[in-house]
Amino acid sequence: MEMYWLLGLPLAGGITLAFWGHRAHAPEINAAFSLATLIAAGWLTAHIVAEGPVLIGGDGWFYIDAFNVFLVALTAFVAFTTALFSRPYMRIEQAHGRVNAARLRLYHASYQLFIGTMLLALTTNNMGILWVAMEAATLTTVLLVSLYRTPAALEAAWKYFILCGVGIALALFGTILLYFAAEQVLGAGGGALSWTHLNAVKTRLEPVVLQLAFVFLLVGYGTKVGLVPLHSWLPDAHGEGPTPISAVLSGLLLNVALYAVMRSKVLVDGALGGASLAGALMMGFGLLSVLVAALLIRRQTDVKRMFAYSSIEHMGLITFAFGMGGMVASFAALLHMTVHSLTKSAIFYAVGHATQKAGTQVMEDIRGLIKTNPTIGWGLILGTIAILGVPPFGVFASEFLIITTTMHQHPWATPVLLTALGVAFAAMFGRVQPMVFGETTLPRLPHQPALLPVFVHLALVLMLGLFIPGYLAHWYRQAACLLGG
Repeated sequence: MEMYWLLGLPLAGGITLAFWGHRAHAPEINAAFSLATLIAAGWLTAHIVAEGPVLIGGDGWFYIDAFNVFLVALTAFVAFTTALFSRPYMRIEQAHGRVNAARLRLYHASYQLFIGTMLLALTTNNMGILWVAMEAATLTTVLLVSLYRTPAALEAAWKYFILCGVGIALALFGTILLYFAAEQVLGAGGGALSWTHLNAVKTRLEPVVLQLAFVFLLVGYGTKVGLVPLHSWLPDAHGEGPTPISAVLSGLLLNVALYAVMRSKVLVDGALGGASLAGALMMGFGLLSVLVAALLIRRQTDVKRMFAYSSIEHMGLITFAFGMGGMVASFAALLHMTVHSLTKSAIFYAVGHATQKAGTQVMEDIRGLIKTNPTIGWGLILGTIAILGVPPFGVFASEFLIITTTMHQHPWATPVLLTALGVAFAAMFGRVQPMVFGETTLPRLPHQPALLPVFVHLALVLMLGLFIPGYLAHWYRQAACLLGG
């Protein structure tokens, strides 16, 4: 029952807000539906923790295990806190004339549908429906990225649509190849794309076809992850779309796309008997993403684009860790997924208010936040320190595990990772420090924004750096085992 609430609530929210999304109380309705979805996710999580993996639906349409229920809980939580943040943010955007009532209605309805499509992608047991859900998520976010209807926003939305459309088409071809391999063993029909059926017979699937399918699936879904050289849509979408959408793109959608890649990797590894083709491809894409993103961070002048490249860097690091495989690397990748989602969304919350107050996204024109907006200033500097891997925040713990595992398994890659992380640290901290502590002649604002979601997220990231609760560590270990750890 909780499964149907989880998927039904965002759909109901999208329909409701399609009619009332422009009303004065629409932000509260959006937040209420997001809270209800979070409660349903918590209910589902408790059920899985108590009873283990379950198939839901008469034909097993949905499958929930430790891996995807962890991402469901994370997605619902960040979606709720982003809905809270967007309440004052979008009201200010409307007051400034950047959105009208019709666009506000589009924003709220599309936001709920976007969350619903991600949750469908995470919970479906059918690889074909997973593809459909990812395509639906692409279409809803195109509408959100183009919300402001400026030439730059429309260009970013079209770029996002075209590049991700090509990527998702490649993923479709990979899914067709997967079905072709499965049909030889499972027979024709929808069951041949059921992940649980595929996982049960993965050692009997044709290895050559599975390898070819994985190449298309990695390139296709990797476009949505933002892996280099498939990344060029991501900075534009972050820079031109509303900041709440930047938060959920970085914190949630990239994880969902990587989830699709990992479900495919499990099948390929089984078909190849543990051979490392899939892992090698993921390590190569991941390492290239970390290195290129770190170098491009140095060239940015727009604060949202800079943090977009930071997302590419961290998703590359997670992809690299999953590619290495093994219990420790998979555990570290799952932990890094969590802390990156929480930290990056918190940073975009702070950046959103900072750019609204300054009236610009150009970093050179934003100075002295600690004086004019102490709440924003502290939120931004603490978030930046956290995402750069400074102890005792959780990003340090996950990066430490990834780097030490790399030293043990692939020592040749260690200097590349350390160099890239060092370049990113110097570039990002050098840009953010004057934004927060630089000199300014602007007066202190009489009212500080409510940034409770920022400090809640950062508190959780700090906790995960100091102490991982036993049940959460057990959760990560179970998920790592499912991924072949």
